[in-house]
Amino acid sequence: MSLQGEIDKRRTFGIISHPDAGKTTLTEKLLLFGGAIKTAGAVKSNKIDRHATSDFMEIEKQRGISVATSVMGFNYKDRKINLLDTPGHQDFAEDTYRTLTAVDSVVLVVDCVKGVEIQTEKLMEVCRMRNTPVMVFINKLDREGQDPYDLLDEIEAKLDIKVRPLSWPISMGKTFKGVYSLYEKKLKLFTASKQTLDTDSDVLIEDINDPRLEELIGDNYAETLREDVELVDGAYPEFDLETYRSGEVAPVFFGSAVNNFGVQELLDCFIDIAPNPIKRETEVRIVEPTESKFSGFVFKIHANMDPKHRNRIAFVRVCAGKFKRGDTYYHSRLDKKFRFSNATAFMAQSKEIIDEAFPGDIVGLYDTGNLKIGDTLSEGEKGMYKGIPSFSPEIFREVINTDAMKTKQLDKGLTQLMDEGVAQLFTYEMGSRKVVGTVGALQFEVIQHRLLHEYGASCRFAPMNLFKACWFSSDDKKKLEEFIKSKYRHVAQDKDGKMVFMAESRAWLQMVQDNFPDISFHFTSEF
Repeated sequence: MSLQGEIDKRRTFGIISHPDAGKTTLTEKLLLFGGAIKTAGAVKSNKIDRHATSDFMEIEKQRGISVATSVMGFNYKDRKINLLDTPGHQDFAEDTYRTLTAVDSVVLVVDCVKGVEIQTEKLMEVCRMRNTPVMVFINKLDREGQDPYDLLDEIEAKLDIKVRPLSWPISMGKTFKGVYSLYEKKLKLFTASKQTLDTDSDVLIEDINDPRLEELIGDNYAETLREDVELVDGAYPEFDLETYRSGEVAPVFFGSAVNNFGVQELLDCFIDIAPNPIKRETEVRIVEPTESKFSGFVFKIHANMDPKHRNRIAFVRVCAGKFKRGDTYYHSRLDKKFRFSNATAFMAQSKEIIDEAFPGDIVGLYDTGNLKIGDTLSEGEKGMYKGIPSFSPEIFREVINTDAMKTKQLDKGLTQLMDEGVAQLFTYEMGSRKVVGTVGALQFEVIQHRLLHEYGASCRFAPMNLFKACWFSSDDKKKLEEFIKSKYRHVAQDKDGKMVFMAESRAWLQMVQDNFPDISFHFTSEF
């Protein structure tokens, strides 16, 4: 198949939501419909005790939350789908922000009971920054939730995006009858089925006034549905592909992921309208996916995916050309060439060796420490892909080694975990104190757990009174040296050796900025 043909086949997207909205469950059901798994791992009973396929780290199983982005590839109706399931918990938001740089579109899951929550708003801000196309799946219709119109109004108001329903629910909770697909003109009757796929309940209703509607759902529900469909078609603009792909309008679907309901409608529409792999910007130029030469970037590092082997895998998004296993590629940051003989594709923690990959694909490269988040690989062209920053953390704690005999293991563990981007490490110029910064407190628990169980190192985290870690720069080298000299007690280095000013309070940071007008302070590492 030609390169263009491979690109046309691919759809790469991320699933985002607030915790407990049903994101990981939806991921599983998409895999189920795609034939990638046979039974839903999220189902728990006395005889079945499987954890969700995409949650494979020990701490995820204990807590029932996703703390690392999982990548899953599967085929569905002659399309190659690359699905990235992101952590919903706000303490792991930075991993999600970076993952959104590697996708071409997003499916946003909203709980019909709780509606739009604060974490959903933050994630949508990142999508808005990039004009990422968004589809909305309103979940848990088998529960008594908010009125559908109220939910749509809330999504428009809080997420700053217009919506267009492409399916509509017939009641909800105990009286939930099903959904009517406005996109396919089909009625899908609801049957609660957590483990099996029901593909026989679709009824083609091209005319909403078809008398069969009364037979299928009853007089009252049929009348209400007709009124709703008329209102939706009148109140919302007709669905337009370009406004969706430009990130202006979000198509909306309703369903119940845990019951495998409404998921197929979402998937069928998704493969029809979601964008193919899109063009990407480097420091030098715009790169088109159809270009013949390979290039891509690292958006995630994961150490110890297999606890039995201390391996380290870099997740690379292919942006242009064809990746070939065993070929030598240019590493822009190190200005060196590397040969990658081990290239894998993912299905959660299971991996398979692949010989080639195309734009939109996510490739796992085994790495000994040469690759970092944000690195660009190509066939020789200089210039890095843009838009993969580190954000200034919000919580800071000092690392206290509690076993002096395991200092090497602690240093190695911290280095590798920080390379994954789960948190940031700052080492003070004076005294070599190590400080970990995160966006949420739960991260410290995860780091502590992984240091102990994966590296045999034990530590505790002592609270620190810090407000912000600010990267700083200046065009005047002399002024920069003066600043470092006068504030050396408060200057640290990040893991890449960049200088960072550790501000203890908002007021003090403002005063320092006023006193040193020639110094620029930055809240992300990309400046």
